[in-house]
Amino acid sequence: MDKTVTRAMLSEAAADRAGVSKAEASAIADRMFLLMRQALMSGETVKLTAFGSLQLRSRAERVGRNPRTGTEHRIPPRHTVVFTPSAQLREMLSKLTPPAKDLN
Repeated sequence: MDKTVTRAMLSEAAADRAGVSKAEASAIADRMFLLMRQALMSGETVKLTAFGSLQLRSRAERVGRNPRTGTEHRIPPRHTVVFTPSAQLREMLSKLTPPAKDLN
C-alpha cells in the first residue's frame, strides 16, 4: 500500500468522470480545499457525507522525551485536525481483504 493519491490525480479523475477540463476540476478542488481550510480555522467541523468528518482539536502543552538521548523538552500547545471516518467508509474498509504478511 505504498501508492499515494495526489491532488493532481484526484483532479484528473474528477475531470474525466465529470466531463470537464482538468483546469476546471482543479479550480473546483482548490476552492473546495480553501473552503474546508477556512471552516476548520474558524472552529467548524467539516462533514463529508459517506466519507467522514474533519474536526479541529486543541492539544495541551506537554513534556516530550527524545527517545535517543532521554532528554525532556516542552511541547507547546497546538491545534491539530482529526479525521473521523463515516460508518459507510468504515464498513467498506472492513470488507477489504487484509494484505498478506511478508515473511522475510
